[in-house]
Amino acid sequence: MISEPLLSNNSRLFVISSDLTLRPGGVVALRCGVPYRIDIPFPPHDVFDQLVQLGALDIEAVCDGIAAIIPDGVTPEAVAAALGVVSNLTVKPAVGRDNGSVWLLTPRPVHIGSVVIAPPEIAAPPGALRLTDSTAFGTGHHPTTALCIEAIDDALTIAIPESVLDVGTGSGVLALAALLLGVPQAVGLDSDADALEIAAQHARMNNMADRMQLLYGGPDIVRGTWPLVVANVLAAPLIEMAPVLVRRVDNHGRLILSGIAPSLESEVRKTYVNLGMRHIRSETRAGWTVLVLQASW
Repeated sequence: MISEPLLSNNSRLFVISSDLTLRPGGVVALRCGVPYRIDIPFPPHDVFDQLVQLGALDIEAVCDGIAAIIPDGVTPEAVAAALGVVSNLTVKPAVGRDNGSVWLLTPRPVHIGSVVIAPPEIAAPPGALRLTDSTAFGTGHHPTTALCIEAIDDALTIAIPESVLDVGTGSGVLALAALLLGVPQAVGLDSDADALEIAAQHARMNNMADRMQLLYGGPDIVRGTWPLVVANVLAAPLIEMAPVLVRRVDNHGRLILSGIAPSLESEVRKTYVNLGMRHIRSETRAGWTVLVLQASW
């Protein structure tokens, strides 16, 4: 719902939604402290560069203007001042995608190495992995997902394993990407029943249901070992589950871990090295690190 237009102290007009409020001095701000969408009609020619400098999280051309997602620390008045805009700006809450971890104006395909991930309603090349924008984490847009898929792709250039174990599968994106890249079978584990249902829907959507087994719980509920194990969760659970997780890695198998803040990479790496894993490489992107290890046994 759109409220009545509010006039700021410097006479710029902001049309704001009911989820926004006006701070003293005429500064528009989100009550919930999340990024917001701003629509700029008839923008200046350098609008893209200016929005990038302001830290815009996404920018898109729309009818008669530009839309952008702006961090909540940058006020709409600051955007207007930077752009020299005097016409109406429409401000409203942005939609958090990928379980609220990614801010995009609209869903769109993403290319990660040789994998293309796209919503089912968006045009994409044949063979694209189709995933819905759901409450389960993993649409391909988050840097941890991209880092993991790149690491999986890299591991498969050495050899194609018979199966992959995906711990904390979420939307199923990593297991499904591995299947798409040629791994015959995958097992996905998650302690969120809703995520498992969404992962099952994605497996069916991509005609991979017969190649993917989904189980409720963590790595302690399964037995045996896998030549390739991936876990994109967070540093704390990775450290906590380390003794069990390494027992799921086959002889000379590879373990891919992500969801790790760069400041905690050393702690996670040492935990697994002390349990017999050999560090292959680490890579950091956009504030997240992937850790690739190999069993020394």
